[in-house]
Amino acid sequence: MGKYLLRRVGYMLLVLVLLSFLMYLIYSMIPFDRARALAEEQRAAYKNDPAGFEAAYQNYRHQLGLDRSVVFRYLRWIGLVPVDGVYDGLLQGSLGWSFRYSRPAAEVLAQPLRNTVFLNLFSTVLSLGITIPLGIFCAVHRGSRRDTAVQIGTVVGYSVPGFIAAILFICLFAVILPVFPVSGMKTPGSSYTGLRKFFDELYYMALPILVMTFSSLGGMTRYVRAAMTEALTMDCVRTARAKGLRERAVIYSHAWRNALIPVITLVIGWFLRLFSGSLMIENIFALNGMGKLYITCLNANDYEVVLLLQMFYVTLALLGNLLIDIAYGLADPRVRADRPERR
Repeated sequence: MGKYLLRRVGYMLLVLVLLSFLMYLIYSMIPFDRARALAEEQRAAYKNDPAGFEAAYQNYRHQLGLDRSVVFRYLRWIGLVPVDGVYDGLLQGSLGWSFRYSRPAAEVLAQPLRNTVFLNLFSTVLSLGITIPLGIFCAVHRGSRRDTAVQIGTVVGYSVPGFIAAILFICLFAVILPVFPVSGMKTPGSSYTGLRKFFDELYYMALPILVMTFSSLGGMTRYVRAAMTEALTMDCVRTARAKGLRERAVIYSHAWRNALIPVITLVIGWFLRLFSGSLMIENIFALNGMGKLYITCLNANDYEVVLLLQMFYVTLALLGNLLIDIAYGLADPRVRADRPERR
């Protein structure tokens, strides 16, 4: 298992380097001249000095590396090529500069990342707390009226797009029943700390969390039900019942253990999907998250922050695939990641 993990980590690093270069190449091809934009901000100072304006423009091009090849700029962004004798890139912990906010990109990303992680973690835990027991219940009582009712409900829920669900929840819980606020991250003018701050933020994020949970219930419940239904037909489950084991032990110790493999893929894959899906939810509810930051920086041509966000999503996807492989081995001892031994 150790050699397999080292090999996978090596593949991940290779894919990460290739994707980072492709993303950097794509954004460098966008027809936007950052040096020109910076020089234009000082146009008034060079109103009667075109030569001085051109010198300032060329100086900005040199500072940003625009007078060099895209490979040179990429290596400098990574931190493999020095700038004026100083290495200052991702490998050195320098995550870039936000021209939109005039701050280091890491400072711009810190709070939105925290809010997005909080939103996704809370909605994922809530979804799993509902769908796993509900999926197991429907599989055990397959064909019953309750199972049929749940299946009809999951089909309806699965068919409703996320933005439609958001509009319906806003209408129900913010207009008809004014229970939750429509937008914002905290009570205006408040300066709470500790648990009071946590519950205040949770209150303002309750509606988007409910929307994301509702949007994931249909697909997740049907997936868990299908995996559990297949597991209940396995020979080991029939043998356990023939031995006289209690039904609870048969379901949770034998059937559920065999259903974990596809469910693990569901859990990790759905969690990664929620990160990308929260982009729309964050914009609908005006949350200060990574989705809103991504669109704002993209519209403002703040590509250093956009690249950093893209790198985060790529790294998250690669780590998710690695976690799925590790979880397979932990959930089912029959899964062997290493090569079979020679006889």
